[in-house]
Amino acid sequence: MTPRATYRLQLRGGVGFDEAAAIVPYLSALGISHLYASPIFAARTGSTHGYDAIDPNAIDPALGGEAGFARLVDTLRAHGMGLLLDIVPNHLGCAGARMRRRSASSTSTGARAQAARRGS
Repeated sequence: MTPRATYRLQLRGGVGFDEAAAIVPYLSALGISHLYASPIFAARTGSTHGYDAIDPNAIDPALGGEAGFARLVDTLRAHGMGLLLDIVPNHLGCAGARMRRRSASSTSTGARAQAARRGS
């Protein structure tokens, strides 16, 4: 289905999949064909926008998890609507565990980086 009218919804900050599903009938009545949603992947704890994803293979539990996402998709389908997701590949934490290890040892990593810059 080609989008004819989209409605951009920023998920997070109290707006998850169930809150999004609750406004679908209203959006459908307005003639909206697609919900255009901010990132849904697992993001850093406390993320206010979702563009700091840490796992591009998991739907964020803070938004309602996979079950909440399924309810949103079912609601959209019931109203003949589609879903567009905002995905910014360079904002995804693809390194996963490697980045978490670096974060945990930032002191030693920082010292090595400084030594490398000095040529020691």
